[in-house]
Amino acid sequence: MEFLFEYLGFLARAVTIVIALMLVLGFVFSRRAAPAQAEGTLVVKHLNRELDDIKSALEDAVVSPEEQEVMAKQRAAAEKKERKSNARAAKAAAKKAGKKAGSKSTEVEETGEDDAPGRVYVLNFYGDVAASAVDQLRQEVTSVLTVAKPTDEVVVKLESGGGMVHSYGLAASQLQRIREKGIPLTATIDKVAASGGYMMAAVADKILAAPFAVVGSIGVVAQVPNVHRLLKKHDVDVELITAGEHKRTLTTLGENTDEAREKFTEQLEEIHQLFQEHVVAHRQNLDIKQVATGESWYGQRAIDVNLVDRLITSDSYLIERTADCEVYQLSWEVQKKPLERLMSGFSSAWRGGLQGVLNWAQRSSQI
Repeated sequence: MEFLFEYLGFLARAVTIVIALMLVLGFVFSRRAAPAQAEGTLVVKHLNRELDDIKSALEDAVVSPEEQEVMAKQRAAAEKKERKSNARAAKAAAKKAGKKAGSKSTEVEETGEDDAPGRVYVLNFYGDVAASAVDQLRQEVTSVLTVAKPTDEVVVKLESGGGMVHSYGLAASQLQRIREKGIPLTATIDKVAASGGYMMAAVADKILAAPFAVVGSIGVVAQVPNVHRLLKKHDVDVELITAGEHKRTLTTLGENTDEAREKFTEQLEEIHQLFQEHVVAHRQNLDIKQVATGESWYGQRAIDVNLVDRLITSDSYLIERTADCEVYQLSWEVQKKPLERLMSGFSSAWRGGLQGVLNWAQRSSQI
């Protein structure tokens, strides 16, 4: 047993050293490599086809062999009809493209191409404090704008509790590009779109939320730790030299003054005012004084104050749209190097473990 304990202790120390070395190497390589523009690939999923495949698999599992044969024939006939319809649409589009500008095409009118249902493009945005997913979002928006038309729709599935002002301002600007092209934009919120998340959602033509999704939090918050008294206790002086009266307001190491606090508060109020103006510019039927208190709302309460337009989950809404439109989900996937994937795995495991501990510690207050 003594040998076993010694071995386990040695193994624990060895694993700790290996993990520490990998973290250091990962940090060094990430600092040295840092490409100006991450390369990636656009991945497109046809949600109509995926839904049909799920339906077919379930039907095959629950019906008799005779019924399966009948349904197989029906699916084959439907697929044949769809191929013919697509071929006619492609032919009509080719003929329309060959006509000179301003000329009328009776052949296109006969096919009813102008009345054809539009497409729906689905984007996902999972935001952290730094809104780091904005790099993928800009690529996805650019891709959509190369093909989307005003008869189409873009659906953005938002998941964010907010973060840095400039980062979420850029993310909202990416969605604004869609609005500027005259393409209908819908934001769906299943869990939370608060603060910076709602800044993005407000850009949309309509906002859909699940019954218990958290929305709103139109406010600004900042906190600055200060260790000046601790440093002073240990006879440590901090020299802060600036050029410009308000180059620095509150600091972490130096002594903060009432004047600095007043200026810092003034800057926060200015950001809050800009946030309110942004929301009002896109949702003019909103009583901004009522909702710009930093509070959050759930479900029907959010509808009552005009923060959202409809209560429905993103899944239900997209299934609705597959009934009369072709729905495509787009994602820009960045290829990571082996070391980056390894470090990402360690980071995910660490976050998952930490979240598990927090959930356990707070289990008495959860529903």
